[in-house]
Amino acid sequence: MSASTKLSTSVKALCYLQQEHPKAVSSFELEEAIGINSSKLRRILSLLVKNGIVESNAGMSGGFKLKKLPSEIHLQEIYCAIEDRKAFHLDVRRNAIKKNSLPEKLNSYFLDLFSEVQVTIEDKMKNITLQSIINKIKSN
Repeated sequence: MSASTKLSTSVKALCYLQQEHPKAVSSFELEEAIGINSSKLRRILSLLVKNGIVESNAGMSGGFKLKKLPSEIHLQEIYCAIEDRKAFHLDVRRNAIKKNSLPEKLNSYFLDLFSEVQVTIEDKMKNITLQSIINKIKSN
């Protein structure tokens, strides 16, 4: 699942959990509501639980709930919880490239550029809360 898909799926799940609050939502109900494959959804929910964004309770009345208020959950926090790679990842094989060659210089350039872009993206996401996303979609 690509970064943008995982992030948008996570936000959809979190918005649905907020919509159903205070009720605990089963993974099956969530899967039906947002239309995502159950194994992908469980993987995402597991990461969100592990990172303290969502809580999970077992049993008949169990399910998933937001662990924080939507105004306390930032998009950057969600992104960091579900992603093991950066949005701008450059796979470079340094051992096959001669030192000070054009390919090495280009790799270095793009690594620096992608690093700067990544910081900019994450800084912007720090200013976006789940609540602001919910408010935005309600107003449209």
